[in-house]
Amino acid sequence: MSHTPHELAEEFPEHVDQMSALKQSDAHFAKLFETYHDINRAVHRAETNVEPIDTFSETELRKKRGALKDEIWSYLQG
Repeated sequence: MSHTPHELAEEFPEHVDQMSALKQSDAHFAKLFETYHDINRAVHRAETNVEPIDTFSETELRKKRGALKDEIWSYLQG
């Protein structure tokens, strides 16, 4: 388990400009981006024991983060 936050700019560095533009022009993408950020932050806080949660909840958050990342990737592929 990595305690490194999985920021979208680091996950998809070649798409930073595209993500920025989509956040401004596409409400659905903006919501996906915001939700990913919120869940990613919660996972990172759980992993670093800033806000510990039970293993099941942490696993579920990771699954949601992965699904959102996949959806964002699909969106970026157009």
